[in-house]
Amino acid sequence: MRRLVLVIAVALVGCGDNPPVTYPTVAPIEETETSLGSGDVLDVQIFYGTNESKATYRLGPTGSINVQFIGRIDAAGKTVGSLQDEIRQKLADGYLVDPVVSLTLVEANSRRISIIGQVQKAGTIKFIPGMTIVDAIAQSGGFTAMARKNLVQVTRMVSGKKTTYTLPVELIGEGRRPNFPMAAGDVVFVPERLF
Repeated sequence: MRRLVLVIAVALVGCGDNPPVTYPTVAPIEETETSLGSGDVLDVQIFYGTNESKATYRLGPTGSINVQFIGRIDAAGKTVGSLQDEIRQKLADGYLVDPVVSLTLVEANSRRISIIGQVQKAGTIKFIPGMTIVDAIAQSGGFTAMARKNLVQVTRMVSGKKTTYTLPVELIGEGRRPNFPMAAGDVVFVPERLF
């Protein structure tokens, strides 16, 4: 009988709810600038001579903005730096003399994380730089009673390939494992426990 209890205990420990730390514990190196997308909000300042023009734009489904003097410019898929350079070049092409353009990303609403499975509110949440797996689960209302909290899977694109990490989120939340930094575009899956 004692052996049977020991075998069951070993089997339960070995069932994978305590995975080794084989996941990144440092935030991924973001590209210096990420591409703009629908929902992002930009502040554009144009300085020309002693004059200044300011405007705030929210990228809609078309991904374009209408800039004073030059009209419609496609912004979606471009970085803040490349869009800023494009606006400056177009303004300098016969509209203004030596314009200075300052573009600031005010809200990065196109950067999202998807969370599915055994959480209170499955869906997408806004990615915020510095966000961890614990933050993401908390923003989804936390785990359900049936969640398998130490086998949470995060799928992310790494160098053009999908990579899946298995995370012991309950242990992370207790401070017994290092935290996992999230990245924009991550997909989190919280499986259902067997019993």
